Amino acid sequence: MRDLEKRLKKELQQNIKVKLIDSASWSIAVHSIEVEFKPIKRMKMDVLMKMMLLTFQKAKIAKADQLSDLLLVEQLFLEDLLNIMGRTGLIEKRESVFALTDRGLRQLENGIFEEEQETKTYTLLYSPCHEDFLQGEIKPALDGEEELEIYRYAKEESVKLKFEDLQVIDALRTSGVEAEEGDVQTVVSKIVSTSELYIDDVPCLEFILYNEEEDLLYARVWNTLLEKWDETLENELNEKERVNWKEKYL
Repeated sequence: MRDLEKRLKKELQQNIKVKLIDSASWSIAVHSIEVEFKPIKRMKMDVLMKMMLLTFQKAKIAKADQLSDLLLVEQLFLEDLLNIMGRTGLIEKRESVFALTDRGLRQLENGIFEEEQETKTYTLLYSPCHEDFLQGEIKPALDGEEELEIYRYAKEESVKLKFEDLQVIDALRTSGVEAEEGDVQTVVSKIVSTSELYIDDVPCLEFILYNEEEDLLYARVWNTLLEKWDETLENELNEKERVNWKEKYL
């Protein structure tokens, strides 16, 4: 981490009007959260499927052979589609005839066929300090990193983490679990569960800088998980400590 610190110090001091006042290293807790979710496949509705659904709306069809005679389509082919539509909840039998469910009506109106896939799992990284999920890869601790102090404004660890489903879905999307191939989209439809696996300490490098021209003290924080400058932590330090820095450093 010393090489990284040297590189960052050199980068920060390229502006001759900026002076490095102080630096420190500490860590933030990052929780690995296993997410169980339901994906669905979305695709443009097949013309024949649309014709079948429209027919069920207008006529009383009880058997596949009736539908075959009406649409002039091979019965075995229609039976396959009937099985798919029944399995995905687009149709049901009411008083012995096929009828559209609310889901079937909605998908017919939208012209999009949706099919649920098997439940999947994915591990996300959550930082209580950011109150958000972060993108990155946990790396093995280097010499000395395990001894770093915890960030002085770290959130209370005893509180059980809770997440809104929309927040988790957004994090999954950002992580790339959704896909699109041609006209077929695979998207997250539902969060089944979230469970905490373990906690890692992620090192961060803090630098206090002084811009002489603007008479401004400010912090820069390098987050080794994100591998970039962390505006969230920088803003928190600037807000809470800038007054004290003036008394301490100037």
